[in-house]
Amino acid sequence: MTRDTTRRAVLASALAAGTAGLAASDAADLLDSFAPLSGEAWDAADRSLPETVESPHGAASVARDEFGVPRIEADEEPAAYFAVGYCQAFDRLFAMDLQRRAMRGRLSEVVGEATLDSDEFNVAMGFADAAEATWEVVAETRAGPLVEAFADGVNAAMRDLPLPLEFELIGYEPAPWTPVDSMLMEKQISWTLTGNFGELRRALVADRLGAERAATLFPRRYDHDETILDGTETRLSEAGASALRGADRASVRSPVDSLGSTDPVGPVLTDWLSGFESPTGVGSNSWVVSGEHTASGTPIVAYDPHLSLQAPPLWYEQSVDTPERSVRGATFSGVPFVIAGANDRGAWSFTNLGADVLDCYRYEIDDAGDRYRYDGEWRPFETDEREAIPVAGGEDRELRVRRTVHGPLIEREGRTVGVAWTGHTATRTTAAIEAYGRSEGIDDLLEATRDFDLPTQNLVYADADGRTLYFATGRLPIRRIDGEVVAGDRIFDGSAGEGEWEGFEPFGESSWDGFVPFAEKPHAIDPDTLSTANQRPIDDPVHYVGVHYAAPYRGARIADRLDDADDPGSGAGATDPDFHRALQSDVRDGRAPEFVPELVAAVRAGADPDPALVDAANALDEWEYRMRRDSRAALLFARYLPKFRERVFDPAFSDADLGEAYYPSDWTLARLPGDDPLFDGRSRADLAVEALRDALDETDEAGWEAYGDYNTTRAMDHPLGGEAPFLNYEELPADGSSATVKNYRVESAVGSSWRMVVRPGTDATAVLPGGNSGDYFSEHYDDQLRRWLDNDQRPMPLGAGGGPTVRFEPTEESR
Repeated sequence: MTRDTTRRAVLASALAAGTAGLAASDAADLLDSFAPLSGEAWDAADRSLPETVESPHGAASVARDEFGVPRIEADEEPAAYFAVGYCQAFDRLFAMDLQRRAMRGRLSEVVGEATLDSDEFNVAMGFADAAEATWEVVAETRAGPLVEAFADGVNAAMRDLPLPLEFELIGYEPAPWTPVDSMLMEKQISWTLTGNFGELRRALVADRLGAERAATLFPRRYDHDETILDGTETRLSEAGASALRGADRASVRSPVDSLGSTDPVGPVLTDWLSGFESPTGVGSNSWVVSGEHTASGTPIVAYDPHLSLQAPPLWYEQSVDTPERSVRGATFSGVPFVIAGANDRGAWSFTNLGADVLDCYRYEIDDAGDRYRYDGEWRPFETDEREAIPVAGGEDRELRVRRTVHGPLIEREGRTVGVAWTGHTATRTTAAIEAYGRSEGIDDLLEATRDFDLPTQNLVYADADGRTLYFATGRLPIRRIDGEVVAGDRIFDGSAGEGEWEGFEPFGESSWDGFVPFAEKPHAIDPDTLSTANQRPIDDPVHYVGVHYAAPYRGARIADRLDDADDPGSGAGATDPDFHRALQSDVRDGRAPEFVPELVAAVRAGADPDPALVDAANALDEWEYRMRRDSRAALLFARYLPKFRERVFDPAFSDADLGEAYYPSDWTLARLPGDDPLFDGRSRADLAVEALRDALDETDEAGWEAYGDYNTTRAMDHPLGGEAPFLNYEELPADGSSATVKNYRVESAVGSSWRMVVRPGTDATAVLPGGNSGDYFSEHYDDQLRRWLDNDQRPMPLGAGGGPTVRFEPTEESR
């Protein structure tokens, strides 16, 4: 039986019983949440690209490789991006529509009350208005007409083709795609990577546990040397100064080192806002080695971003070949241009910088809630209006939307906080990404990077000329109180104008006056070997960047492996792409050597000779700290650590009414001395043994014998997978953890969301966690899932190549 007929059979079962795997008695409940299924569901099973498509933007052709990746060729750029839009809509229309609905606060319109909290947040934050402001700017750039052509292609596909199955399951039709929707996708990506209310949680912890305890348990910086750059690489060399075209340097002062206000805005509001932050563990790995360290003499860029994992994947692979560009790589559904990838001259990648680009403000507000105090006077809110949120099957929800000079005012149960986020202003990142695709070298790349406003990222680049680059992208705000530069990890007094960003215009177009000058951001021109894994960029930055950095476990492992390969005495020799793919597959967990020896010693020194504890300790003692799917010791460690975390932190944090989301990091836990007040007279060794017993009880009850029994792909769900589980991927065992280079965490469905290894100007390989198609009936729905689990990358070639499967023919008007 073919995959297509198998999936048709599954759909037939779903049509009869509501979804696969449900008992008949449960089918009625499910059918209540789905629209009545009709013959149109069968149309979704027969979706295919036509042989010819009329295009108002000119001729183009599309060839699909063996993994369903569209390889688009055209003589004119608008014609190419019309075809890109058509292909993305064919493969990912439901994902595109779902994301724009979420960002516009319109999920409840088709889903019902379950998504009202999300809609209220997104409407209050004004993401759609920020996207409108961004489009006004991008429309005037070279990227503008291409974004419009892309939208035309999406809408042509909606007209020409049956809708994907999910639209029939829920029972609605998508609205036409607009260029603003693509800008909204930029805002969604940026929020996922930079949306952080850490200052609110810090204030709450300081209030509940005390400022001194908060500073100890949640340090601004971890004590390690594994930074991206050393101190000499952040100043411009002569070559760098020339490449940056003589950018001026401003005088700066060090930030004031103060925790700021410890008066919280309220736990209900803080916890509610925390639910809309970046998913736990979002990060990435990337590194570059110069040609001096490769067998071919050409630099190599390796990249794997750690984002939410789902069916279909967040990333979409495409290749575009025109006289202006030959670019291949990954983008997000709804975004026309390759975000991370390569052209015929260079390769680029991004990891999250961890920059602080969101500030929170308190205001004095009058009793009626109509005015706020600012600059010594009472002012009406810049925006004060009511917005209705439609709710399927229920009453519309009305939301009061208020904004100040800094941005949105968010309210929950009578408590308010003002928010300023760099994504609220018009951003030019779409124009920067478009320019990357046609860049011809490092100078072009740097010039384009000036427009890369958000998200704040660690850009890693190499080109066919042998040049390499690291640059911190995005606008980094400069805050001042009474003329003194201050850090941003505090709650500011908005009524007094504390911490304002000069020149910032929320929902308008901002100047760069209140932001770190381009030339003064962390960077390195022509680094020899450089790696990033979301650790802090530098020990002594010229300007405050942020405090939300990852513990250095991944960064240290990557740097050590690269250093070992570069050591003449190691015998490793010059590296090749196979070496870098193997490094992407590294599963050594740097936390294990910090926790396992003390645990083994505690079991062996204890008075309890329980054979199960001794056996587990012996297995851990013999372990090499690799989080492999077939390892029992990896399973024991993976389940021991959260039990130990809970035993140490829960008493004090529960007394302070702080849940596990507020627990300190594993880096902090590993370094807590035995006499820390958190232990409150309890023995660290005894708690370790008790936690191991907890882990054994859990694994025995669940029947897990190896790490892969627990660490599976079950978390990689389709958005409708709860109601229609046949849409989910197959459950398979996986390697890796939150602290390994090969990154995967089943608890939060975050991990390596795309992997690529590129030698600029020559060969490249890549793999997706699932498939390039979001169409359940496509053979490319999950054809890369097993390859992704094994990091078995397939070629990502340059150029169009292959025979066309679709020809886009110009209309009479476009000839």
